[in-house]
Amino acid sequence: MNLNKEAILQQLNAIVPNTLLETLQISYTDVGEDFLTAKMPVNSSVHQPQGILHGGATVALAETVGSTASHLFIDTEKYKVKGLEISANHLKSKREGEVFATARPIHKGRTTHLWEIRIEDETGNLISLCKLTTIVLAK
Repeated sequence: MNLNKEAILQQLNAIVPNTLLETLQISYTDVGEDFLTAKMPVNSSVHQPQGILHGGATVALAETVGSTASHLFIDTEKYKVKGLEISANHLKSKREGEVFATARPIHKGRTTHLWEIRIEDETGNLISLCKLTTIVLAK
């Protein structure tokens, strides 16, 4: 991956409008040779009835950042990426502030990618740990 961090982040954030990412206020914040990070605010719009971060919103954030990271590692002229399986362990609750999802590859094969996505709060506390498998398909 040719890393022009600002250009990549600008391109990724440009595709957010009119998607679930906009609804959840997800934005991409950092990218490197082996990771992608996005953030999401935690407020009543992503709460479950007990007033804490909904696991489904957390999983949506994880799948968003993992699938997008997978997309960065393929030739998008020839291939597309689809989510195949996701799992999440919710370890700590969160009422307000922000969470940050960082996807790092465990395996980048020719046809499948496996990602670990760590969801952490502003101080680095682990909120959820997710794994995402994506499949690389010919267009």
